[in-house]
Amino acid sequence: MIELRTPTQIEEMRPAGRFIASVITALAEKAAVGVNLLELDEMAHQMIKDAGAESCYIDYHPSFGASPFGKVLCTSVNDAVLHGLPHDYTLADGDLLSVDFAAAVDGWVSDSALSVIVGEPDPKDVWLIDVAQRALDAGIAAAQPGNRLGDISHAIGSIARDEGLGVNLQFGGHGVGRTMHGDPHVPNDGRAGKGLKLRPGLVIAIEPWFLHTTDEIRFDEDGWTIRSADGSRGAHVEHTIAITEDGPLVLTDRAA
Repeated sequence: MIELRTPTQIEEMRPAGRFIASVITALAEKAAVGVNLLELDEMAHQMIKDAGAESCYIDYHPSFGASPFGKVLCTSVNDAVLHGLPHDYTLADGDLLSVDFAAAVDGWVSDSALSVIVGEPDPKDVWLIDVAQRALDAGIAAAQPGNRLGDISHAIGSIARDEGLGVNLQFGGHGVGRTMHGDPHVPNDGRAGKGLKLRPGLVIAIEPWFLHTTDEIRFDEDGWTIRSADGSRGAHVEHTIAITEDGPLVLTDRAA
């Protein structure tokens, strides 16, 4: 069921967005050669505790997960692009790390992701992250009241296709509110002018993710970590936005 939030409720969601932005920023600054993924998860766990927030991941167990997630952070490295389960891995020079984080503050959820390069960057990875970010910006710009959901999807997919990238439609954006994942599903490609009419009060996460040379994926044995089928690297970015009478409001804006 799609729920629309009142202006008062959107204001109540701002603290969750600010908290998510602060954690994502801190994690990006912490990520460096020699840092273990479990250290990043512990850092996020401590920040949740200090803020009196609640993890959306630790007990999360959808049908595709082999077990409850058990961590508070998704850390996807190199050919892993989504739902990376933190494990005993030490970041190395040149790694492409995607961090995805969601939590609730005062009962309201926000969700955000970014990709960073650890150490010396490969120009191809810099380009892939830039494409994903431009697609996210285009999707947000299309999230105007009166537009259609397909306008967001089309804006994202157009950036990818113009750069010669394939788009996987199995996982994409989603509604956000009292829970992390709700309606509507927001695909990363679609037809402009089609789908749900965007109305003020709709709160969604927009999350482009792309792989260098494929749009096919495979799952690790942990049932969570999603990798490219051909071993190519991936990038993932995400913001939670609210559609208002004045246009899209980025609740997880890290520059705010």
